[in-house]
Parts: sequence; structure tokens; C-alpha cells
Amino acid sequence: MNTTQERIALVTGSNRGIGRSEALALARSGVDVIVTYRTGAQQAEAVVDEIAALDRRAVALPLDVTDADSFDAFASQVRTELSDGWGRDNFDILVNNAGAAVWTPLGEIGAQQIRDAFDMHVVGVVMLTQALEPYIADGGRIINTSSGLSRFVGENGYSVYAAAKGAVEVWTRYLARDLAPRGITVNAIAPGATATDFGGGSLRDDEGIRDVLSGIIAMGHVGQPDDIGAAVASLASKNMGWVTGQRVEASGGMRL
Repeated sequence: MNTTQERIALVTGSNRGIGRSEALALARSGVDVIVTYRTGAQQAEAVVDEIAALDRRAVALPLDVTDADSFDAFASQVRTELSDGWGRDNFDILVNNAGAAVWTPLGEIGAQQIRDAFDMHVVGVVMLTQALEPYIADGGRIINTSSGLSRFVGENGYSVYAAAKGAVEVWTRYLARDLAPRGITVNAIAPGATATDFGGGSLRDDEGIRDVLSGIIAMGHVGQPDDIGAAVASLASKNMGWVTGQRVEASGGMRL
């Protein structure tokens, strides 16, 4: 394998769930992957093994997206891995996937909950991208993760989470303009109801909830992580160089 020519992606939170599916979809499309994880090192190594089985190169690195003070050191570690593993000083695709559900029903919202949600989903995305931007190749791709909840209103307990994702979408448009001179596209992927452990795993495990949601999804069923992975791999492809600053919802037509 020619280690100087392969496209390389970095996917945050890719040891499980949607991030794992994104990493594997990218690998199936011919992309090498830097997997990151906060906890679950064994899961991350399992993803690395799965990617290797697809004849792609991968490495797993620890990363806490709520710890902005660690991002410069993480960027240096990425630079070292690129040099040692690929003979390169840059990578091509950044997928800001890492995140978690935040439950904040009206009347029970605490200020620290808001700060924590925005630290994870906004501050972490902005500051990590800023730290890694010098190492993203011209003509590269950045894909930020939003949510269908930024368009339609779900349960009121997700209001702060949805507001954070709305902020990510606005920042995505600004970043797309900033990086356009370098040929780097920046888009947001907005998953709808997807069968993962999000929010306790009800969308994956509770057939009653899945049946109710199926009635408001045009395609007639809740999505799977691989549906989101395929959409991200498409946005990351070389053919998508004329699409930037966009919110792409992958929800099967939820609440159309």
C-alpha cells in the first residue's frame, strides 16, 4: 500500500455507535482512519481490527472532547502518528462525531448542565477543529454532527441539546466560508431517530417507541447507525467538493 497517497480520516468518538459506523463506512470507501475514544479502549481497538480486515490502516487515540486544554497535545500526537504511520504531515477528513444525550426538561434545568452540554457539543467541536485545522489537507472535508432535533421539536427534555446542535450548524456555515479558499468543505450531518444507545438506548431496544416513531418517518422505520455512516462517507468523498456550508439531514424523512 502506498502510504503517502491514501486519504486519512479522523473520527471522534468512533469506538461505538454512529462513530463506529462512520469509521467503518469510510474504511470501506478506501479511507484510512484515526479512531478516537474517551473510554472504551478495547472497543476502539476492535474497530481498528475491523478496519484492518478491510485492508485499511487505522490507529486508536484517546481524546476527551470536553477537555479543550488537551487539544494542542492531541494535535501533536496526531501529527506524530501521521508521520510515523503514513509518512504524511496532514490528513484529509475530520468528522466531529463525539457527543452524548443531555436531558434537561423545563423546570429542572441547571446552569451547569447547560455549560456541560455546550462544552461537549460546541466548545469541544470549535476548539478541536481549530487545533487540527493546520493539519487538514487542502481539498479536505470537515463534517460536524448536528441532530434532527435542530429542525423539529422532540421531547422538551432535549431542548438544551438541540440548541447546542443548532449552534454547531451556524458555526459550520461560518467555518465553510473561512476554509473555502483552501478547498476544504464543511458540512453538518443531522441524524434523525437512530437505533443506538443514545438517551439510554430506547430507540434501539424499545419496540413500542420504535413503532411510534416509524409512523412519523417517511421511510417507515427508525434508522440504523450504518445509515448515518454511509451518509458521512458520501459527504467525505472526493466527488462532494462543490457542497459546503450545508445541513444534511439523515433521518429517513422524519416529520416531513
